[in-house]
Amino acid sequence: MASLRDLGLSEYEARAYRSLLRTGPTTAKELSRASDVPMGRIYDVLNSLEQHSLVRSQAASRPKKYVAVEPDTALDRLLESKRRELQEKAEQYEGVVDELTEELETAEPVQSQFWTAAVGTDEWIELLVERLAAADDSLIVVASGLSPQFDLGTVGDRVVAELEDALDRGVDVSVLMAPDLVESLPRSVGERYTERLADHPAFSVRTAPELSGTFELIDDVEVCIEVPNPLDPGEAFAMIDLKDPEFAANVREMFDPRWEAAAPLSLSALTEE
Repeated sequence: MASLRDLGLSEYEARAYRSLLRTGPTTAKELSRASDVPMGRIYDVLNSLEQHSLVRSQAASRPKKYVAVEPDTALDRLLESKRRELQEKAEQYEGVVDELTEELETAEPVQSQFWTAAVGTDEWIELLVERLAAADDSLIVVASGLSPQFDLGTVGDRVVAELEDALDRGVDVSVLMAPDLVESLPRSVGERYTERLADHPAFSVRTAPELSGTFELIDDVEVCIEVPNPLDPGEAFAMIDLKDPEFAANVREMFDPRWEAAAPLSLSALTEE
């Protein structure tokens, strides 16, 4: 159940404000009785409510009287106060992240073999997005068939967003696709890539026949391999992430001649009927 305490008021402040709405203009003593806020605390509570601009006082009267601000106004003010508070906290956390990023990235990464696997759509897309976000220098995408990475839903949008972010931080992105895949992509998918990625000089697409598998080569040290569902090849079943510089070098050695021989593809071709 929603409470004024959710918006930052203490229990006593919430009780005093609610009581003021019922009683109308009243003195601190009367309000203490009506709200069950101890007399020894009522003035502090009223002062705090005034600082929140939830209560107005009539100083000219003797004894001093208080009246509650209308609920709509009061709630708007509490909401705005919470927004400011959350924004300040967010900025503080961003500062902490910036400091920690600089500190943690000074450590040299351990160049050892490591692999992990994620099974199921939610799990593998989280792993893929995480690894795309880790690219610093180069990102190679090889796609031989349809994949959720090129769909119209959330998965495709997240992949495109990560590719955009990679380009913005100076990563070279190369996409090698099978010609059949280009022809089978929905036009709306091509339009999305064209509108969001085509103009960037570090983004290029080529096509080559007889490609096998769908994978990403990240910074020449890591490979994400998509495992198709054996019962439905058009659906991804799992993602294997292998960090092995030697294996990645072998993948790159096989990729380079295929890329050199591949036909450049204008992204506008993806939108043609």
